[in-house]
Amino acid sequence: MLYPYETSTREVRNLDGVWKFCPDPEGIGEKEQWQILGLPESIPMPVPSSYNDITTDKDIRDLIGDAWYEKTTIIPKSWLGKRVVLRFGSVTHSGKVWVNGQYLMEHKGGYLPFEQEIQNMVSLGEEVRITVKVNNVLDYQTLPPGEVEILEDEYRYEKPIKIQNYFHDFYNYAGIHRPVKLYTTSLSYISDLTIETNIQKNIGIIKYQTENVGQGKIRIEIKDKDRKCVGVASGKTGEIRIQDAHLWEPGNPYLYQICVILENDGEILDIYQQKIGIRTVVVDEKCFYINGKPFYFKGFGKHEDMDIKGKGLDLALWVKDFNLMKWLGANSFRTSHYPYAEEILDLADEYGFVVIDESPAVGMTFFNQNKEMFVQERVNLETQKHHIEIMKELIQRDKNHPCVVMWSVANEPASWEKRAREYFEKIIQTVRECDKTRPVTMVSCAFPYGEKQDTVADLLDVICVNKYYSWYEDSGMLDVIEYQVYKEFQLWHERYKKPVMITEYGADAIAGFHSVPSVMFTEEYQIEMIEHFNKVLDQFDFVIGEQLWAFADFATKQGTTRVVGNKKGIFTRERNPKSIAFYLLKRWKERC
Repeated sequence: MLYPYETSTREVRNLDGVWKFCPDPEGIGEKEQWQILGLPESIPMPVPSSYNDITTDKDIRDLIGDAWYEKTTIIPKSWLGKRVVLRFGSVTHSGKVWVNGQYLMEHKGGYLPFEQEIQNMVSLGEEVRITVKVNNVLDYQTLPPGEVEILEDEYRYEKPIKIQNYFHDFYNYAGIHRPVKLYTTSLSYISDLTIETNIQKNIGIIKYQTENVGQGKIRIEIKDKDRKCVGVASGKTGEIRIQDAHLWEPGNPYLYQICVILENDGEILDIYQQKIGIRTVVVDEKCFYINGKPFYFKGFGKHEDMDIKGKGLDLALWVKDFNLMKWLGANSFRTSHYPYAEEILDLADEYGFVVIDESPAVGMTFFNQNKEMFVQERVNLETQKHHIEIMKELIQRDKNHPCVVMWSVANEPASWEKRAREYFEKIIQTVRECDKTRPVTMVSCAFPYGEKQDTVADLLDVICVNKYYSWYEDSGMLDVIEYQVYKEFQLWHERYKKPVMITEYGADAIAGFHSVPSVMFTEEYQIEMIEHFNKVLDQFDFVIGEQLWAFADFATKQGTTRVVGNKKGIFTRERNPKSIAFYLLKRWKERC
C-alpha cells in the first residue's frame, strides 16, 4: 500500500478536523443501524487524536468496547472518471467503515493503514457520510494482547464490573490516531513500488520493482536534490546505476526522488513519487555496518504520546523531538512498541535518524505471575496468523524508508517458555522472506542462562536486550550493576556469536527530586544508574548500541507502581530536560 503523496496526476484531500463522536460501550450501534440512520447523539471529537483525554467524562476515558465517529464531506465533480480511495492511517485497535450507510471495509490492528475505493458508492458533488466504528478491546488474538475480566464479588461490588487487563506499560489509548485522507488516481494506476539499494565504490545501485493495475507501461526517473534527472529506466523491474552517488547516512542524509510514470501511447496515466536513500546495512558477529562503516546506536525507546491528544499524530511535537534528539547527539530510536505513523518515518529520513521498526507485539508475558503466555488458550496459532499479517503489512508500508535498518518482531515476550520458539520461528521466517535487505531482531527481557533462558535468540541477527538492574531487581543497589551487566552481556555474545545492543535501561526520575546520596526516583539516581551501565558497555567490542528508556515521560494505566505515568524519560512529558539530558549531551557528543 503506497502512501498517498500528491503528484501531478494524484489529488489528496485531508479529512482531519472535528468529527462527530458517540461512545457505544454496550455495543448496540450496529444493531440499531447507526451506520445508516446516523449517530443518535454526539459530541465533537478531533481527528487525529485519542478520544480518552479530550473530554472531562471518566466513562469516555475508561471506555471498553465500541465508539463511533461520523463525518460528512463532498467529493468534487472534477474527480469524475477517477479512482477515489478512502484511507485511514490507523484506527486503534480495530475499525469498521461505512460510506453513506453501505459497508466499505474493516481492519484489525491499531497501528497500520487501510484503504478502499469508493467511487462506485458515491455521487460526485453531493454530500458523503463516512461512519467509523472503533473498538479498543484487547484479547489474546490481538497485538498487543490483553483480556477482559468481569469482577463479580457481592461483598465488594454492587454489580459486576468489566475491566480491560493488558500487560504492556503504556496507556491503552484508542481512536482515529492518524490522518484520514481521500485521494485519487487514474483507473489505471501504480499499485506498488519496492526499492533495494547497493553501493559499488562510487556507484549507487537502485533496484526497483513496480506493480500496476490496468493498461500502460512503466518508466522510471531518479532525480537529485536539485531536481536534476540522474537516472532513467523502463519496465516494471530494473536497475539504475548512479555515478558519484550521494549516500544516505546517519546524521548526513541525502535523499533522491524516484518518479514512477505509467503511460500508454504517449499519454501519462499515473505518476507516483517518493523520496529514497542509497545505503547498505550489514551485520557480522560483532558489528552493525551502515554503508560499510561500523554504526553505534545512540538514542532511545520512544512513544507516540502527548498531553490531551494521546497517540494522535502531532507533527509539531515530533519536529520538536527530533530537534531535541539532534541537540543531544542521538542518532537513532526504536518505534517502541508498535509501528509509528508514516509521517514520522518521512521525518526520520529527512533528519537522518536510524530507526528500529517494531511490531505491536508487546506485553506477551506475565512477568511475575506463574502463568504461561504461549499456550493454546492464550497466544496461539490464531495470534500467530495475525502477527504474521501485521509483519507483512508493516514491511509493505515501510520497506522503502532508508531510515529503517532493522525489523523488531516483538518486545519482551516470554521467550523462555516451551512454545515461544515455535511461535516466533515462523514469524521470523516470514520477515526474512518479505525483506532480504534488513536484519531481524526481537527485544528480549530473558537471560542467556537459568530458568528464563531465551529460546529465540539464535534465530535473530542482532541480540537486543532490556535490563533494569538496581531498579526492578535489587532495587536501590547501584553497586551490583557493573558485575551483573558484565557477566550477562559476555554470556550473550559467547553463546550466540552475534552483536548485542541494550534497547532499554533506566530509572524513573521525578523532575526536581534531588538527594545526596542518591535514592530511587531522584534525578541523581537516574544518572548514576546509567553511568554504571555505560562503564561496562564501553568495555565490549561486540556491543553495538545504547538506547535508554525512555525519551520522554509517558502515560500508563493507573496503578501503585506509576505516579501519573512512567517517569523514566530523559525529558518530561512536556519536553523539559532532566539532569540526565546534560550527561548524555556530553557523552554522545564525545562518542561520534
